[in-house]
Amino acid sequence: MSETEVEQTPEEKALSRIPDDTPVDLEGIVRDSQVQEVLDKLDRELIGLTPIKTRIREIAALLLIDRVRKGLGLMSGPPSLHMCFTGNPGTGKTTVAMRMAEILHRLGYVRKGHLAAVTRDDLVGQYIGHTAPKTKEVLKRAMGGVLFIDEAYYLYRSENERDYGQESIEILLQVMENQREDLVVILAGYRDRMQTFFQGNPGMSSRVAHHLDFPDYSAEELIAIAKLMLEEQQYRFSPEAEKVFHAYLLKRMQMPNFANARSVRNALDRARLRQANRLFAQHRNTLTKKDLVTIEAEDILASRVFMDVQPESDQKTDRK
Repeated sequence: MSETEVEQTPEEKALSRIPDDTPVDLEGIVRDSQVQEVLDKLDRELIGLTPIKTRIREIAALLLIDRVRKGLGLMSGPPSLHMCFTGNPGTGKTTVAMRMAEILHRLGYVRKGHLAAVTRDDLVGQYIGHTAPKTKEVLKRAMGGVLFIDEAYYLYRSENERDYGQESIEILLQVMENQREDLVVILAGYRDRMQTFFQGNPGMSSRVAHHLDFPDYSAEELIAIAKLMLEEQQYRFSPEAEKVFHAYLLKRMQMPNFANARSVRNALDRARLRQANRLFAQHRNTLTKKDLVTIEAEDILASRVFMDVQPESDQKTDRK
């Protein structure tokens, strides 16, 4: 044997003798992995987001084919799975990350399939010697699953030379490279700020293979989301209330701090509060089930949005 040749194991020799025309039961592999169940769940959970769902299906297909290739002894480098999710608040980034963790687990790319969602405060300390233990503890908790870092750009503050975020980034970079077969990292945040973050951290940028940009929802999609949320809580709009809520959305979408599905959820919570107070104030001797499950137009018209008063913020205040 020459110096450049490597002796094959019996298993490798057996795999190398598999004919090129060997059939593959791809349908059976998909069925056994139960990945389709996760993709169907994603379709049910999220209205719209067709480009995102398509991209997730493409990634799932890549992983499935990679798994089939390994079964036939066709070895290639492991696919890079670290990702970046960009978009405005309330566009489904966390939900998609959860389903991505399930897909990775069912295909054997992570051991546990759980999602550890964190922010800068979970990773970066406030004094010397505090950051490394915090970051390592988070990584330990996330191992075997997916680490979702929301507003990841806050890790890097170039204007503050005493900031300890860079230490956390360096630890993350090492783990993303050396333990990528046991942990997938998803960075999330506003698109423009993530671009600036990557420009200042080329090492991080080079380790992220998949960039998914989440679009804002249309008013029609937000109505569908609202009806789905109400159904889950066993409520419904009256016909007039649905029209009023559509008008509410058109006004609210033009105001500051609009957070897509998050704003819809908060608006519905306030509508339920007004409905409860309305029913209580009426002092009815008998309430019907219809009364209890129906959101009426007046429960929405009482919103400050119709009074041209800025509503409460539906998203976290930016960290200074």
